[in-house]
Amino acid sequence: MPNVSNLVKTIQDIMRKDAGTYGDAQRLEQLGWMFFLKIFDDREKELELLRDNYRSPLPQHLRWSDWAVDEEGMTGDKLLDFVNITLLPKLKNLTVGGDRVSGLIRSAFEDANNYMKNGTLMRQVINKINGIDFNVSDDRHMFGDIYEKLLKDLQSAGNAGEFYTPRAVTQFIVEQVNPRLGETVLDPACGTGGFLVCAIEHLRKQAKTDADERIIQECFAGIEKKHLPHVLCMTNLLLHGIDVPSNVRHDNTLARPLRDWGPKERVDVIITNPPFGGMEEDGIEANFPAEFRTRETADLFLVLLMKLLKPGGRAGLVLPDGTLFGEGVKTRIKEALLTECNLHTIVRLPNGVFNPYTGIRTNLLFFTKGAPTKEIWYYEHPYPPGAKSYNKGKPIRTEEFEAERAWWGDESDGFAARVENEYAWRVSIDQIEAGNFNLDLRNPHNPDPGPGDVDHLLPEYQKLLARIAATRAQLKQELRHALAASARASG
Repeated sequence: MPNVSNLVKTIQDIMRKDAGTYGDAQRLEQLGWMFFLKIFDDREKELELLRDNYRSPLPQHLRWSDWAVDEEGMTGDKLLDFVNITLLPKLKNLTVGGDRVSGLIRSAFEDANNYMKNGTLMRQVINKINGIDFNVSDDRHMFGDIYEKLLKDLQSAGNAGEFYTPRAVTQFIVEQVNPRLGETVLDPACGTGGFLVCAIEHLRKQAKTDADERIIQECFAGIEKKHLPHVLCMTNLLLHGIDVPSNVRHDNTLARPLRDWGPKERVDVIITNPPFGGMEEDGIEANFPAEFRTRETADLFLVLLMKLLKPGGRAGLVLPDGTLFGEGVKTRIKEALLTECNLHTIVRLPNGVFNPYTGIRTNLLFFTKGAPTKEIWYYEHPYPPGAKSYNKGKPIRTEEFEAERAWWGDESDGFAARVENEYAWRVSIDQIEAGNFNLDLRNPHNPDPGPGDVDHLLPEYQKLLARIAATRAQLKQELRHALAASARASG
């Protein structure tokens, strides 16, 4: 099996020779729709074997297996003309009718572009993609790693806000919220679909019949604002056996007035990592009641979650420290949360969980709608023995949550089995109210160690300076390429 990083790097190195793709963001967008078509084609081959009456929603000449698989097939200007004049325009305007799969493909390609200008290089990229068979489980698993690599490259390309949630965090949240067969599941900021895929796998462990599998196919929904993660999300769901992932919409969840979300749209379970550290465009806050108006994305999502849960519905989400200690609008949002929901658990994560995307400290919040909060249990997640942070080579691992799993208990009896220990403590609602709804509470069993020792901080600072210098050099180089390409075009 080829090394994932090497495969993606090889493809990107081929693309870098092309005058049309002068930035990582463009190269990744190009890769996104190519992978979608390849994976959709592999899925169709599987369905043709399983179902005698299967008919593709795509005309034969647009199917990947028709125009892309022959290594000695279309290349050069002929390939470019096919992609630019036939393939992309026809996919963007695919006749939908009553066919949900056609609608899915059309939405995947509505913002797709071909940036490549050299058809020979494009053929080389296609041949590399053809080296992966997404019907083979090893290659299918590999695509999860390709996703992670693409997202890391997206982040370095300057697309701030694209956060890859570590699998260990996703899995822990899904396990503790525990979606059950027959419940509806939503991720209103679904990115590339990590939470949805994890929930689907969790539900499949409960499924016993074909009818159960049909329920799983339809029980979830996702919304994603940006085109590339949306395409990657649908691709991810196809890979995980969802026949028609059309219940994942390309939309800005926050652009809809809060009052317009009706009771029929409420769900049993919400699992999400909403974007944080970002600001919404002007006017978005007007969709929310006056007392909750802010342009900070994570806070608006928290307000939306309270609205979208059914009575008795459960949520698990990632939030930054800023929401916990912030005042003003944040105080009013937290007061509403503690009044309308039982915020029973906050898991405080240490620094570095989201490296290399951000150094912002984060928390996992778990709450149930319908009864007010009486007390909040906190659990301070420690680093594994010997570690002082997480990084690309040593991310947070699922085994690290074993202590929390063993301690968790059952909500039905008010978590009666929970006990305080060196990492766990509880705080009454009276204490929270007395502190003006500040939820940024430190572990009373572990005095604040301060900002850290110089021997650890100085190398981190030097690494940061080196990254800044490397990014500046990369930007200069890409600007030179862009200016040179522009000069050639005008000359």
